[in-house]
Amino acid sequence: MKYRVTHKTRYVYGASVPLSHNVLRLHPRRTPWQTCHEFELAIDPIPAQRRERIDFFGNHETWISVQEPHRELNIEGRGEIETSEHKELSAVAAPAWDRVPAILSSRLDGEYLAAREYTFDSPMIQRCPELAEYAAPSFAAGANLIECVVNLTQRIFDEFKFDKKSTTIGTPILEVLAQRSGVCQDFAQLEIGCLRSMGLPARYVSGYVVTKPPPGQERLVGADASHAWVSVFVPEHGWLDLDPTNGLVPNDEHITLAWARDYSDIVPIKGVVTGGQQHSLFYSVDVAPVDDGSSPEALEADDGSESKSE
Repeated sequence: MKYRVTHKTRYVYGASVPLSHNVLRLHPRRTPWQTCHEFELAIDPIPAQRRERIDFFGNHETWISVQEPHRELNIEGRGEIETSEHKELSAVAAPAWDRVPAILSSRLDGEYLAAREYTFDSPMIQRCPELAEYAAPSFAAGANLIECVVNLTQRIFDEFKFDKKSTTIGTPILEVLAQRSGVCQDFAQLEIGCLRSMGLPARYVSGYVVTKPPPGQERLVGADASHAWVSVFVPEHGWLDLDPTNGLVPNDEHITLAWARDYSDIVPIKGVVTGGQQHSLFYSVDVAPVDDGSSPEALEADDGSESKSE
């Protein structure tokens, strides 16, 4: 499938801002199942300085410095992305889940060493007995790794309620576990915490998801909006994506933007400003299939009043 993605962000400040610095992570990744054919960033006011780089996790980063007084900052990312279907799970050979830590310890080649980095704590995700206890019913001794993680993904989908008002960006995952509610970021970080607490490597994936539901059925939660899901490392196969918010294994309707240890590593837009007092944030995401030229109605959000970009 080919999609045209437009991600618009607008900051409106309470007073003039003479200087702002921001790091943008809006450029979709190239993966074995995804190609970004073109991408451009439109920024107003035009930055006095702009630099591009690839970060430690392989994500595209754009650093900008706006050095003229401004009451608004508008950032628009536009790209054309082509996705392909992933390998069927039935065709993926996976070891028993409880063999994975020993397999990782015995392999010194690059892919396995890189995967081990995702078994440790990160700023927003800490391993703990409570998360291992929640995950345990999905992980019988000697059970197939993929069957276990798919079961855990489905349990989170079944047992947690999607509620935008129940959490904030900084809500701890143990609080999410206790209240059984949250949003896609919470469910992704909760599942990652469970997997790491079981000794398994798991990473946080940000991107977009779009669906065209059959007549009479509801759209998937998160459709045509920023989204987050999980990826777990499967020895001899590689990384397998899982979407606990929607209770499924992602395919060609999930568009990958970036991945890292947790949300704090790959905030789409993050920075600091001088002055400005409080601010309002508005954003919209539009994901349109290229082949039919349609453009779904963009979702709007109004968030935050801190003087630091989120």
